[in-house]
Amino acid sequence: MTEPKVALVTGSGKKRVGSAVAEALARRGFAIAVHYRTSEADARDTVAHLRQFAPAEAFRADLSSEPDVKALVSGVLARFGRIDALANCAALWNRKRLEDVTAADLHEHLGANLVGTFLTCQHVGLKMVAQPGGGCIVNVGDWADVRPYRDYAAYFPSKAAIPGLTRVFAVELGARNPNVRVNAVLPGPVMLPPELTAEERAGAVAGTLVKREGTPHHVAQAVLQFIENDFVTGACLPVDGGRTVYSTDS
Repeated sequence: MTEPKVALVTGSGKKRVGSAVAEALARRGFAIAVHYRTSEADARDTVAHLRQFAPAEAFRADLSSEPDVKALVSGVLARFGRIDALANCAALWNRKRLEDVTAADLHEHLGANLVGTFLTCQHVGLKMVAQPGGGCIVNVGDWADVRPYRDYAAYFPSKAAIPGLTRVFAVELGARNPNVRVNAVLPGPVMLPPELTAEERAGAVAGTLVKREGTPHHVAQAVLQFIENDFVTGACLPVDGGRTVYSTDS
C-alpha cells in the first residue's frame, strides 16, 4: 500500500484559512500535520475532523523561534517520515492607529509573519531538497501590500516581504533540487477581520470587481493548484476578486 503524501499546514488549528487548506489537502489524500501556537483545543478539534479523510496530528510551535521550528519539523518527520507540502498560513494581524504602534508591535508582526515563514521555508525546504521527489511550499501573503489600508501599519510590512521571500526560496531550493517549488497566494477579502465595521466590510466588498467577499475555500483552491501544477515556481497569485487591479476611484 502506498504511503500518503504529507502536508504541514501552519496556523491550521483554528477555523481560519489554514484549516480550510488543511481540509482541502486531507480530502486529496494528504496526511496532515496541523500546526498551532496557543489554540490547542481548537487544534484537537481540527485533527478530529480531518481524520475523517486522512491521518492527522497536531504539533505546537512558536514559529518565530528557530528551536521551535526545528522541533516542529523533527516531530512531523518522526510521525510521518516525510513532508511533501508546506502551506504557510499562520498569521498575525492586529489593528492599531499609527500613532499607537510601537517597536514591539512591529517586532511581533515581523516575527509571526516574516521570520516564521522564513524559518519554515528554510528548515522544511532543506528537508524537501533531500527527498528525491522534492516538495512544494505555498506561502500566504496579502494582496494589499500594493495598496495598504489604514490602521495596520505593523502588519503590512511583514506581509509585503512575502513575495520577495517566496522568490528567494524558489531559487535557493530549486537550485538544490529541481523538484522543490515555492509559490505564494496573496488573498484579498476572503476572511475580513471581525473588528471591521459594517461600513468597512461593505467598502472592502465594493472594492472588488466581483462584488462579493471571498472565502478561505478560494485560498485553498489556489494552494491546491500550486501543489498540483509542477511547472510553476516563484509565482505569486492574487486571490482577491480583482482588488489588486481595481480601485473605486477609477
